[in-house]
Amino acid sequence: MKTLSILFFLLTSFAVLAQAVISGKISDQKGAAVPGANVYLKGTYDGTSSDADGKFIFSTNASGNQIVTVQAVGFKTQEVTLELKGRPVALDIALHETINQLNAVTITAGAMEAGDEKKSVVLKPLDIVTTSGAMGNITAALLTLPGTSTIGNDGRLFVRGGDASETAIYIDGLQVGNAFGSTTSNVPTRNRFSANLFKGSFFSTGGYSAEYGQALSSTLALNTVDLPMRNQSDVSIMSLGGGYTQTLVKDNRALTASANYYNLAPYQALVKQNFDWEKAPSNWDSEVSLRQKWGNAVKGNAGFIKAYFHTEGSNMVIWQKIPGDNGRGDRVKLHNRYHYGNISFRHSGNKGWFFYGGVALSHNKDNVQLNAADVRQVNQIFHSKIVAVKDFSPQFSIKNGLEFYAKSYSESLLDENRKRDFTDNQFNHFIEASYYFSNRLIMVAGLRTGHSALAKQTWFTPRFSVAYKVNNQGQFSFAAGKFKQLPEEKLRVLQTDLKNSAATHYILNYFIVNNNRTFRAEAFYKNYNNLVTYKGPASNPNNIALNGSGYAKGVDFFLRDKKTIKDTDFWITYSFVDSKRKFAAYEQEVQPSFAPKHNGSVVVKHFVTAIKSLVGTSWSWNSGYTYDDPNLAGEMQRKTKAYSDLSVSISYLPKPNVIFHVACSNVLGRQNVFGYKYAAQPDEAGSYASQPIGQGAKRFLFAGLFITLSKDKKANQLNNL
Repeated sequence: MKTLSILFFLLTSFAVLAQAVISGKISDQKGAAVPGANVYLKGTYDGTSSDADGKFIFSTNASGNQIVTVQAVGFKTQEVTLELKGRPVALDIALHETINQLNAVTITAGAMEAGDEKKSVVLKPLDIVTTSGAMGNITAALLTLPGTSTIGNDGRLFVRGGDASETAIYIDGLQVGNAFGSTTSNVPTRNRFSANLFKGSFFSTGGYSAEYGQALSSTLALNTVDLPMRNQSDVSIMSLGGGYTQTLVKDNRALTASANYYNLAPYQALVKQNFDWEKAPSNWDSEVSLRQKWGNAVKGNAGFIKAYFHTEGSNMVIWQKIPGDNGRGDRVKLHNRYHYGNISFRHSGNKGWFFYGGVALSHNKDNVQLNAADVRQVNQIFHSKIVAVKDFSPQFSIKNGLEFYAKSYSESLLDENRKRDFTDNQFNHFIEASYYFSNRLIMVAGLRTGHSALAKQTWFTPRFSVAYKVNNQGQFSFAAGKFKQLPEEKLRVLQTDLKNSAATHYILNYFIVNNNRTFRAEAFYKNYNNLVTYKGPASNPNNIALNGSGYAKGVDFFLRDKKTIKDTDFWITYSFVDSKRKFAAYEQEVQPSFAPKHNGSVVVKHFVTAIKSLVGTSWSWNSGYTYDDPNLAGEMQRKTKAYSDLSVSISYLPKPNVIFHVACSNVLGRQNVFGYKYAAQPDEAGSYASQPIGQGAKRFLFAGLFITLSKDKKANQLNNL
């Protein structure tokens, strides 16, 4: 018995001596303790979890070479190889943070996204097109965002003291030429493309990516829908016309085709107009969209190709009164034909590679008859692009791209058989690197290089941005960069060797989303150099040069709240812009007419369940437009009264697939004035006669019935309103 006891003691002692004790501490890169980390020997059940101080201890009977595995939420799994010889082992392990790009900090300086994928978006795609007063126009909805100015006699995008020509528009990464409908002087236009085409947008008010160029102020990147959800037919019956859209979906492919016709003549016969129309504007358009998906994303080899084609035509004839003349004035007849098409692709490859690009062609032809003179203007842009993105790690990626543009423009005086034109080939390369230091800190740096064969100029424009996220307290972003843009075609055709104008942007941004509330504040400074100047009127400029300069500085605020009031969503914006520039025919730096100092908007949407209706209202306001009065000394000496527009809308859904929509702009009938037009010569008393530049009518009323036919009878066109 004594012998057995001694044997049992020896065996037990040997087992205890054979056990190895592993202890230590788990921390992050900054040395802070990581509690709750799982620490274990790979291939065994031996292990434990770290305590509140990051410390751990466990024992094991394993020996020889072993792997200690450490796992913790938010950190990369780490493995440590060691040799166990029955002796205690002490480990201090520092974990690296896992970069989760869905929750990580994002660059928000100068950027406002509309999408469904990121937390940093300001609006959803549906928000943009259901804004009261927008009348289905994407651009009009964007004018309720900070940094923009409402220029009622134009209709295009004016951003932070910049002219509308300083904003570039892209569809699926490819530039769109003449994105706004052709029009005559002081008659507002609208975006050519249907809102239901897009799943989201990226609207930059400055400091944008090196991927985009030839825009001094802003870019608007629109992304089309990938695969629609179902087969459906959409019928639109409107006070201005009608349309039909057919969507077919099968497996991984889809086809959408649509046709629309609009004619304002019946409407204008009922509603008094301030413009003297001989022939009211009419327009037709048709478009086809093809989409094909291939591969398997799980296996790392998948792609998508899209083809989109749009064509349209419009006509109008208007008499434009001349100040001081008792007659009808100038007769302007406009006939426009427009075509745009693009083919784009994206492909996810193996080993962290991603490719995208495509080709696009825009062709715009305007036949303008001004009294007895017949003028034809043709503008064409071909754009091709290929981009490769490589994720070297979850923290570091590089975007590398090449672009080619072929741009041409011509003006013909048909009666005299005279023509002037130019063609310019432009080559661009851009590279951009993104590095996540952590989920809280990201830095992006890029360089864009360009060359114009016609201008014989090569340029380099660096861009930089950084963002830092504060614990549950939002994030700060800073962006800076240089931007170049060649002059407008109507000036380049007169002097083909004109080189780039330049702008430098500095932007500081604060952004937070919390409990269905969004707040965004941004300060900016923009410096202009080499702006185009000339002598004489804009219709016949001479002595064209790049002697201009200027600046724009200010602050923007945006507040959105979907929580405080039940079933109600609203946002409020305010922008202050102090802008002066010496450009065009001005001899000194002045506040341009398209840059009101104070701009604001309020948008409210409320769903009334009892009547199955979405009720909306929007109010836009600015402090007035500067204008030049030749009866006074100096330049841009006067300013109009404040602009104000209160719009309302209601969308009634008697059935899930049927919507009756009514909207009215400027319901209070305010007589907004955007400036004054003056006679070319003074009268006998030496005074220049004038007339106000105002709205086409006091109000604009729209009514439409939208019906969707599908198998489930639940799909509708709410995103088209």
